[in-house]
Amino acid sequence: MVSQAQPLVMTTPRCEQNVSVANIEEFSTFPTPMQDFLYDRHYRYFPMLLTVPNKCTIPKRSGEPFFLLTIKSSPENYERRAVLRKTWAAERLQNGMWIRTVFLTGTTGTGFKKQRLNKLLKLENTRYQDILQWDFTDSFYNLMLKQVLFLDWMQNWCPTADFLFNGDDDVFANTDNMVEFLKGQRDNKHLYIGQLLLTSPPVRNKNSKYFIPELIEKADMYAPYCSGGGYLYSRFTARTILQMSQSITLMPIDDVYMGMCLQRAGLRPMNHHGVWANGLIIPSNKLDIYDPCHYREIILSHKFFPHQIFLLWDEIHGKDLKCSKKEVNL
Repeated sequence: MVSQAQPLVMTTPRCEQNVSVANIEEFSTFPTPMQDFLYDRHYRYFPMLLTVPNKCTIPKRSGEPFFLLTIKSSPENYERRAVLRKTWAAERLQNGMWIRTVFLTGTTGTGFKKQRLNKLLKLENTRYQDILQWDFTDSFYNLMLKQVLFLDWMQNWCPTADFLFNGDDDVFANTDNMVEFLKGQRDNKHLYIGQLLLTSPPVRNKNSKYFIPELIEKADMYAPYCSGGGYLYSRFTARTILQMSQSITLMPIDDVYMGMCLQRAGLRPMNHHGVWANGLIIPSNKLDIYDPCHYREIILSHKFFPHQIFLLWDEIHGKDLKCSKKEVNL
């Protein structure tokens, strides 16, 4: 058994760049991050630096379902992880459902900076046992590596998770409400819900963060997918996505890639009105966007600073919180 306090060192060979892509027409006009992605696109196996082999040892007692939170986090985002551990990502038995948490991360920087951040993550993992780290550059274009590497880890080390959450470390996730929703989904084999995007075209503007050349995606529209800010899915769906990913070439936008895997399997993502992955829309600019009453009944909203998450989580659990009556079907 691998010691939980020690990094798991693997001898996976380093990736050799596919330099032939530089001969492709227009390659030299692509932004540097896109060029780097295309050089390494064929490679999806990276050494694992930190793991938590006992994360999914859950006492089943009377058959309580198991909900695993998987949160994408960059190495330097220590404050975000610290707040989430104290709020919505706290590991607990929530209304009959076990909640466990892992943060998915790569590496940042080079030289001394990379060494310091790796030491930070090792310290965190020694104390909290919730870091999965691989030795690839943690960047926007590599987010899909976190998805496929995690799903492979899950198959080997956490096959008992009934449901999973995948999201960013700057979201406010009302995991209490997630549990209530998921308890009604145990008979559904396939589940993949979030903020659904049905008609999203690839961005061809080379100055955009989301730029995708026709070399990667020729279609005018992506397959339906849920915004990567946060979504829920089932164990069956997770295993199916992993299986499909083995034959689908990696692409640099992770939520789009997940949608491609679902489409290949003949499965559809679904919309949930309680997921606001691009941020909650408040009906009037005269209202406080951070009023806890806006967030008490939803599942997820995006773009929060750590202090906002910490305060909001406390407020929605306050016994003296008074909000107007409103029925919300989770």
